[in-house]
Amino acid sequence: MKKLSILIIVIMCTTAAHAQEFGLSFSYFLPKNGYFSTPISPFSIRGLGFNINRFLALETGASLYRMSGLNMKDLPFESKSPLIGPNFTLFVPVELVIQLQGQNVEFDVKGGVFGFHGFDQKLNYGNFDRAIRTYENWQVANSDLTFSNKPGWGYHAGAELTVYVTSQVGVSIETNYLMGASKFPLKGSYTGGNTTLETKEVDYAQAKIDFTGLEFSIGLIFNSGGGPSAPKKMKMKRRRR
Repeated sequence: MKKLSILIIVIMCTTAAHAQEFGLSFSYFLPKNGYFSTPISPFSIRGLGFNINRFLALETGASLYRMSGLNMKDLPFESKSPLIGPNFTLFVPVELVIQLQGQNVEFDVKGGVFGFHGFDQKLNYGNFDRAIRTYENWQVANSDLTFSNKPGWGYHAGAELTVYVTSQVGVSIETNYLMGASKFPLKGSYTGGNTTLETKEVDYAQAKIDFTGLEFSIGLIFNSGGGPSAPKKMKMKRRRR
């Protein structure tokens, strides 16, 4: 956590001298078959980037999310409830932005790749055991598992609409759809049954954390360059979420 704080401070310092646009926003992540999650301020800065030309920009950043619960895939069974979490997840996107600018409106279409890594991982044994009971058609089940945590990556795409209420202040709404995964092999065993108990060994070598879902935010943009229609040779954006 200390190293991450230093890294984000360095990024802020190196970009502050060129910053023309910055903002504050509230962002949330709703994972597929997971629990509502939020980033941890101040460890979330997004929209760092520059204009390639008037219509194209390159952006990156980093967010430290407090994930309430994520699901898994490539298991012998499925669960509609999260099997992982809560945990901390570092999320780093790199995206190409198509910018469509009007007098008081800017509409951005975004797409790219992202990397992520979970820390302080935990298995949700309650949901895991319920999924096993359904899979085995048992009345009771109790699992004892170990895991190997790996970084992951994926693709994302989305859009952002910014409406400038004055020449320098805008309101933005952004939505991104994320599709990613990280290897999370499981080993161990589970015990259960109906009238009698039995134990089965587990080796789910292909198991993965499912990082699929919607990320959305709403915020305020402060533009020292005078709104989207102002001429800019270079744009450095800084968005704290």
